[in-house]
Amino acid sequence: MQRPDRASTLAFAALCALALAACNSGSKGVKLPKAQLAVAPTYVAQDDGRIRKLHQYQSQLTLAGSDFGSGKLDSAEKRARAAQKLMPDRPDALLLLAAIADRRGEGGRAGELLQRAVAQAPERGDVLNNYAAWMCDHGQAESSLGMFERAIAAPGYSSPGVALSNAGACALRAKQPVPAERYLRAALAQDPRDAQALDAMAQLSFDNGRYMEARAFSERRLAAAPPTRSVLQLASQIETRLGDQRAAERYQQRIRQEFPQEADLNSKG
Repeated sequence: MQRPDRASTLAFAALCALALAACNSGSKGVKLPKAQLAVAPTYVAQDDGRIRKLHQYQSQLTLAGSDFGSGKLDSAEKRARAAQKLMPDRPDALLLLAAIADRRGEGGRAGELLQRAVAQAPERGDVLNNYAAWMCDHGQAESSLGMFERAIAAPGYSSPGVALSNAGACALRAKQPVPAERYLRAALAQDPRDAQALDAMAQLSFDNGRYMEARAFSERRLAAAPPTRSVLQLASQIETRLGDQRAAERYQQRIRQEFPQEADLNSKG
């Protein structure tokens, strides 16, 4: 079975997306200590100090996220570590450090950092989703599904569709098509243009011989985001199975034009 492109880099994509999101919205959901409501000067001073530290923490994360997005990994790591030192009880800096390690090819280190983040925030959906994605990408596809379930059910998680999409792609990798389809359809119910879920559903439908359905998902995937070579290859294979050789050849022509360095990897549909 051909894997959807994003499934093969599931952890990397999830980590990077979350790291940047955390940096860009660091104050979201922050709850200041109850001591802020007290009138005693000592409590106010303590709160003022924590607020300043929180602002410094967010600033360091924002700068680290910007450096990470620009490929300045050394600078991003330095700033993320400074943020972690400021507020060691918060997991966001750990998530960014994990993304940096993952970008460097240090998968084991990324996993250790994600485990620490989960230990600090065992009910945060984004943290659980990222660790589950890492598990899936490091030989623990079947085991990761339970972690994805925890992420999906996490109270207050604002993006359960991301975890549903990741879980579906991972279930395909674990050769569990029934839960994969359930996850993927649920993800698409939340975001009909989720490229990963559309890609995976096209593949799943194709593998099950549902070629008209596979064509529909493939066309939706092509409309949702720029194609990868394998997305076009699957579209060509679908058209071959449906008997439309002209359409199949059009997709092959796109592969040759858009991915000339990979054209020799094409297989016959």
